[in-house]
Amino acid sequence: MGGDRVDRRKFILKAGAVTGGAAASTVLAAPAIAQEMPSIRWRLTSSFPNTLDTIFGGAKTLSTAISEITGGKFTIDVFPAGELVPGLQALDAVQDGTVEAAHTACYYYVGKDPTFAIGATIPFGLNARQQNAWLYHGGGNEAFDEFLSGYNVKGLPGGNTGVQMGGWFRREINSVADLQGLKMRIAGLAGRVLEPLGVVPQQLAGGDIYPALERGTIDATEWIGPYDDEKLGFYQVAPYYYYPAFWEGGLTIHFLFNKAKYDELPAPYKAALDTAAKAANINMLALYDAKNMQAIRSLVGKGVQLRPLPRDILDASFDSAMKLYASLSESNPKWKAIYDPWSKFRTESYEWFRVAEYSYDTYVYTQQAAGK
Repeated sequence: MGGDRVDRRKFILKAGAVTGGAAASTVLAAPAIAQEMPSIRWRLTSSFPNTLDTIFGGAKTLSTAISEITGGKFTIDVFPAGELVPGLQALDAVQDGTVEAAHTACYYYVGKDPTFAIGATIPFGLNARQQNAWLYHGGGNEAFDEFLSGYNVKGLPGGNTGVQMGGWFRREINSVADLQGLKMRIAGLAGRVLEPLGVVPQQLAGGDIYPALERGTIDATEWIGPYDDEKLGFYQVAPYYYYPAFWEGGLTIHFLFNKAKYDELPAPYKAALDTAAKAANINMLALYDAKNMQAIRSLVGKGVQLRPLPRDILDASFDSAMKLYASLSESNPKWKAIYDPWSKFRTESYEWFRVAEYSYDTYVYTQQAAGK
């Protein structure tokens, strides 16, 4: 038995030497394999100004991760809104090949087709967690990608803002009657939902909002939430800050890629894009959650009038939204193809979230409000 043990030890040592040599060979060969991958440089246009570091920063997160994952072989240069193309023309620039990629909110393009909004967010839709669940594991990405392919683009979720604020108003809003003739910067399908209530919707890029609000060209605006809104200075010209944005329960920001350029990528680069986009998606939401809780305190400290949206506005808006969705389902097959399974997912998700999440949140927030 002892002799056998010695022989086995010699065998293991010899095997280890061979394995170690092979491992060393593999380590040495890895850079050579990496060198075989092509050097690719893309340009990405953002729909957001670089002053809004959290939402614009999603594209920087992608760019940094891609470069590090590929050892610098695949690089993406990020340009803020307006430097290459206007912020609201990001999709067009990717579609026609002016740039290879964009970082944008797809609901900016509802003028082309209302279906663009479902991939981003629609009024009274999903919160951030539900949105991610639908996109990644509820068929959302696949359905939305099929739609996007008709515009020569490939999409990947690349950020989420969480539930947004209902916006800044130059005058107090107490009921639906106060919405008559109100000119409001508002994105996506929310404008079509609010139009029957008397609102005159305007679509402006982030960097154009403050001057319009200051001059009185618009009476109100929504953007994202406390952190960005404070940076943009809306509180200086519109003192009333309402919540929540029923039209943006969990806005997904997308990376859009020119489909032909994306299809040309080696499989490892596609995997790198997918991984980097997921990192950007998670990071943006976490950043907003961390930054908004400080910014809301700062804004209130500056005299901002924080108000809930009146219940009659919420109720009227909900009815308007459901009528709009029913109409679109009758008239737009592309909308219906995504909306029907999305709606089923929403119903089932709400059933689950009411059981655990809502019950837990309601209790602990009540305790916190009571000072416990």
